[in-house]
Amino acid sequence: MSAVADAQTLITSSRRLGNIPVRNLWLLMLYASDLYRHLGANKVDVEDNPEDIADLVAEILCHQVEERMMRNLSYGYESKVAVISRVRGRIDTLTTERQRLLEKGKVCCRFDELTVDTPRNRYVRSALERLSKLNIKPTLAHKCRALMLSLERLGVSKAKPINYSGKSERFGRHDISDQKMVAAADLAFSLAIPTEFDGQFHLTAPDTRKEWLRKLFEKAVAGFYAVALDKREWRVLAGKQFDWQISDKSSGIDEILPSMKTDIIIDNRSRDKRLVIDTKFNSVTTKGWHREETLRSGYIYQMYTYLRSQEDTSDPKSLESIGMLLHPTVDKEVAEMVTIQGHPIWFCTVNLGESAISIRERLLVLLQKSFQEKK
Repeated sequence: MSAVADAQTLITSSRRLGNIPVRNLWLLMLYASDLYRHLGANKVDVEDNPEDIADLVAEILCHQVEERMMRNLSYGYESKVAVISRVRGRIDTLTTERQRLLEKGKVCCRFDELTVDTPRNRYVRSALERLSKLNIKPTLAHKCRALMLSLERLGVSKAKPINYSGKSERFGRHDISDQKMVAAADLAFSLAIPTEFDGQFHLTAPDTRKEWLRKLFEKAVAGFYAVALDKREWRVLAGKQFDWQISDKSSGIDEILPSMKTDIIIDNRSRDKRLVIDTKFNSVTTKGWHREETLRSGYIYQMYTYLRSQEDTSDPKSLESIGMLLHPTVDKEVAEMVTIQGHPIWFCTVNLGESAISIRERLLVLLQKSFQEKK
């Protein structure tokens, strides 16, 4: 590795957002991304070296763009309004009459035109630009800029599409090969966020950063378990909504009764057991009235409600389902448990200040602990 690359790695390794190293935020972003599902055997290598994630994303995105350009970029239809000399699509009668276009041998038409300047292609071009400004290898940055220019020459404009996300895309058989490319572009934009926060958060409310980190932690834990666990034995559901077991209700209650939505549910098929995980982004304990530390009572009530409200004699897993409140930390680890009315509830932490290997192993150990047989 060159001296420049060594220096860039050192900078990335030492930078922090709050108390969390940026390299570990990148690891969480990888876990939360769709790209993580596409990595296959390569995922372990990059997990062990999170400071190289930006380089990996740049390599994948460049490779996918090059392949797509060799086979032609995917096309899409763009709505246009134009004054032309022959009818195409639908005639805009009002404009045609108002401007007396027929006297000039022209007509105003509204039509759809096939183009490569689609939101998807503009998004990918913008992702290449964003990556070229991160601390990636100079050769990769040069390649990103070269591919940006190539896309522009093919007709892809510079403007990044507003409110576009690869997660909202629908891929058909004809463009399924774009899926990995768009997933890499999504992650490219995510990787730049901590860098932007460094300069912006003295002007932005601290709650904004905390909310972003909370959602990232939730998605990362769900994404990690969804990929790391064998699908033949485990089922992972993220963001599942629970229904109340209502026996009677008044006419207006539906408008004001809150719903229950869990972060993660993990079913173990072989043991016929269920784990409900609720991720939090604060300390697992708080200062008590009569002691230095106490668990947060509101979270216990919340988890207790999740577990007891879903008990159903026709679903054996629900009668002894397990709960876990999972918090990040940058100091001491916690893994404590209490069984309340047949439901074990775990209070656990993951140290985001540790190495990537430690974070991965901790998540797996906590899962094993929660599913261990009672003595």
